[in-house]
Amino acid sequence: MTLKADPVRIFIGYDPKEEVAFHVLQRSIHERSSVPVMVTPIRLSQLGGVFQRERNALQSTEFSFSRFLVPYLCGYEGWGIFMDCDMLMRDDVAKLWALRDPAYAVQVAKHDYVPREETKFLGAVQTKYEKKNWSSVILFNCAECTALTPEFVNTATGLELHQFKWLTGDDRIGEIPLGWNHLVGEYDHRDDAANVHFTIGGPYFDEYRDADYAAEWFAEKEKLGTVMQRGQG
Repeated sequence: MTLKADPVRIFIGYDPKEEVAFHVLQRSIHERSSVPVMVTPIRLSQLGGVFQRERNALQSTEFSFSRFLVPYLCGYEGWGIFMDCDMLMRDDVAKLWALRDPAYAVQVAKHDYVPREETKFLGAVQTKYEKKNWSSVILFNCAECTALTPEFVNTATGLELHQFKWLTGDDRIGEIPLGWNHLVGEYDHRDDAANVHFTIGGPYFDEYRDADYAAEWFAEKEKLGTVMQRGQG
């Protein structure tokens, strides 16, 4: 079946504490993409009147729950990708986009692990639950995700959202290769990891400056800085 050739719609979680991570990830996506890409930050300051949920103590980022508004933001049409900001794209996102399968409502990397750490960046509690980190990269088949209304996203429990209990069953969850959400510090180094996820803490925090793939992240940040300087010259 041929899917409509729309630009790749990517929504990246935004948190002021990780602003640099957003910009570096965005650049790494654009630099490697062979197809048009539209990147939108999931930024709470732009969701007034839509996302009204109060933050709780277990949230490590501002986009812990707002990510599930992607189908609503797409008008429940077409496809959209959600990504946490603490990532670095190392391959062409068109390859991930090509994995869309209309048989599923969502597609994710189905991690099967227990976090090694009890805390992560900025002292946040490392919560442990079934389907941990499945929701950090999501391909949304938006027309099949109409249960994710703003009202539901504002009131559902964290586990209802992150464990995809809003779907009729796990058979609605498709799979993408783990390399599209490679968990740095949880998995061994892979040269072929397409997208690395600094889930414990990104190199932009002093405690994680020596994390696996950090040198690549800093190289991407330096290129971004060079481009910004040229624009100001």
